[in-house]
Amino acid sequence: MKDVRAVAAADVTAPRSPHALADYFALTKPRLNGLVVASSAAGYYLGAPAAASFWPMAEAVTGTAFVAAGAAVLNQVYERDTDALMRRTRTRPLPDGRVGSLDASLFGLALSFAGLAILATRTNLLAAALALTTLVVYLIVYTPMKRQTSLATLVGAVPGALPPLIGWTASHGSIEVGGASLFAILFLWQIPHFMAIAWLYRDDYATARFPMLPVIEPEGVRAGRQAVLYAAALVPTSLTPSLVGVTGTAYFAVATALGAVFVALAWRFASARNDASARALFFGSIVYLPLLWVAMILNHA
Repeated sequence: MKDVRAVAAADVTAPRSPHALADYFALTKPRLNGLVVASSAAGYYLGAPAAASFWPMAEAVTGTAFVAAGAAVLNQVYERDTDALMRRTRTRPLPDGRVGSLDASLFGLALSFAGLAILATRTNLLAAALALTTLVVYLIVYTPMKRQTSLATLVGAVPGALPPLIGWTASHGSIEVGGASLFAILFLWQIPHFMAIAWLYRDDYATARFPMLPVIEPEGVRAGRQAVLYAAALVPTSLTPSLVGVTGTAYFAVATALGAVFVALAWRFASARNDASARALFFGSIVYLPLLWVAMILNHA
């Protein structure tokens, strides 16, 4: 295992490797940013008062994705010491020494400022303000809070849920109930998703001294309870778009069915509290969300 002191003392400008571009791309967490792109595009489409135009939507999604990517890079700069301790993160470009912390910081800041500039000049100031909120909460509140308390999971879910609201406000110009419901859906979805991840990687989190619920309470009772409560709260919340006229009755039926399955997976995890049930909840969560977005888009009122 790589010595954390060696990581901290490493040259802030690591030597360039033949795979430098791939390393910088990896710093943006492309798989996570894929969710940002999809959810912000969905929010833009659902919030548009008329048929959404491709280029304005592309600008809004690009700005949102740049801000999210910048936040991901800067988060990894801050957490490079703890990333070096965990098996699933120690080969990332920063703890592995393939990218220096100064280079990564400049890259993350450039992405963040570019994204904010795109949103401010090509969409509206409200969308840019929400994107700025994403940066502030994620980097200044959530990231240091992760080392202190398990409540950081709830705080981290706030910036994680903002992309669809940014997309909505970029096209709609205001938040309203429809936009707020998209935020609430993604906020609530994240907690069962995170509980499954925290359980599966509880040994890694314990090694890095992150006080995730499965670390501070190894029996997993609280983690299971949180998964069930938030999955259950997600069911009526996911129906709100139909109730306020954003989607039709077909979406209502699909959301009800998907919510029932999600609650069942969360209940199974809470009852069994083992890797198999956590893995089922994790994979169920990553199937649930895109299906919900597709149902919204196809049945947009």
